[in-house]
Amino acid sequence: MSVTTERAALHPPAAPQRRRRRPLVPLLALLLGGCVEQPLPQRPITREDCLRDVKLEELPSALLQCDKVVAAFPKDPGPLNERFLLHTLAGNTAAACRDIARATSLAAAAPKDQLDPILRQDLEVRQRSCTKDGPGG
Repeated sequence: MSVTTERAALHPPAAPQRRRRRPLVPLLALLLGGCVEQPLPQRPITREDCLRDVKLEELPSALLQCDKVVAAFPKDPGPLNERFLLHTLAGNTAAACRDIARATSLAAAAPKDQLDPILRQDLEVRQRSCTKDGPGG
């Protein structure tokens, strides 16, 4: 036997294989971590979200959604006008009339050319209904 063969038998080539396996562990963890499902981005709240997909049997959740819209657009009378409808459907006339009073105040402060005339008319009619024993007079 030659000297080279004897030394090769004394030192098996296992050490280089271990070095090759070590980079595979972090690579495998990175690949598996990349497969985790990320949550979908949420759609931003818009002014029209108060009455979007309203179902009478889910009225409390519709009111919660509308509360978020009112909070997101505090100087806009439109969401308050829509929440008036939801409160009226829920039978909460006091809250409905508070919303319409606040919406009417916001509309009065807005320049006439910047407010939708239909919204202005809705606010007037609903405000009058609140002065006659609550909504629906």
